[in-house]
Amino acid sequence: MKYDVYAGGFHVVSSDLTVDFAKKTDYLLRLGAKTHGFLGDLAPWVGVFQTEGWYDAKKDFPQPRIHFSDTTFREDKELTEFFYNKDGSFKEYRVTNNEKDKPKDPPPTDDLTQGTTDVLTATSKVMQHIAQGGKCEGWDDIFDGKRRYKIIFGNSQQVDLKQSDYNVYVGPATECTIEVKPVAGKWHEKPRGWMSIQEQGRERGTMPTIWFAQMAPGEPAVPVKIRVKTEFGTLFMHLTHYSGQGKTITLPEED
Repeated sequence: MKYDVYAGGFHVVSSDLTVDFAKKTDYLLRLGAKTHGFLGDLAPWVGVFQTEGWYDAKKDFPQPRIHFSDTTFREDKELTEFFYNKDGSFKEYRVTNNEKDKPKDPPPTDDLTQGTTDVLTATSKVMQHIAQGGKCEGWDDIFDGKRRYKIIFGNSQQVDLKQSDYNVYVGPATECTIEVKPVAGKWHEKPRGWMSIQEQGRERGTMPTIWFAQMAPGEPAVPVKIRVKTEFGTLFMHLTHYSGQGKTITLPEED
């Protein structure tokens, strides 16, 4: 899948998502993103987030083996790796960056790490559940390297997405909200990052919202649209290309 993110009518982020459960014993999830256009000039950022893990097809249960985030902002590079055991326990956490003088964080404690998974795997569980006719619901605990939080999917409802010049998908979709709740670790008193965006949406009566749809039989439902309301306006992420199960749909090239 490929996506474009718009803010105030401007294309500001390009993204791609790969979902592969074909082996029935292993799975791969990969999300790439980079700033685009004027935002790319002002704040050049590139990120790749990937999970490889074990998959029990009979139980329909994914268990991460390794999850990493590889990000670059201007000249600053950072690779963060999370390792898990097959029984679901947390194994190890590593950070590599190009800041030689930056002090290393102490090893994370069990109250931050044990019983957690990664955010891509948590989302894939919901995607599989929806594809099997279930609702968009459920939660998982995530360790992000410094903090532990709960990601919650809920408020599921069925809708029909209309034709759009920005999105390739038209048809039935499952709409739900995403909420992050702090559990442990050092959280800022004043919300920052995603928490700030989330709370701005809450103040405006709309939590971050995602629409999932099954694009091909036997495939997980995938994100086809995301909406986030902020004090600066509303951000939309639109699906612009899909390829899977011999099916390909894409937006026509602009003149």
